[in-house]
Amino acid sequence: MTKQTKILAGVLAGAALGAVVALVIASDKDDELKGKVSDWFCELLDSSKDKLSTIKDTVKDKLANVKVPS
Repeated sequence: MTKQTKILAGVLAGAALGAVVALVIASDKDDELKGKVSDWFCELLDSSKDKLSTIKDTVKDKLANVKVPS
């Protein structure tokens, strides 16, 4: 893992934890806030999955181009 990837993973983990805490703390009266946080968290997860998929494909391509000495 590169330094940037570790930082991104930490930021995403912190955002996820913050969203979970916000949902737990929010009162039942404020369903609109819960919906907004939930929607934001789902969008964050979807975009993270897309970025990780792109990184995975890039790594696979680079590994496929590596020649193993015989």
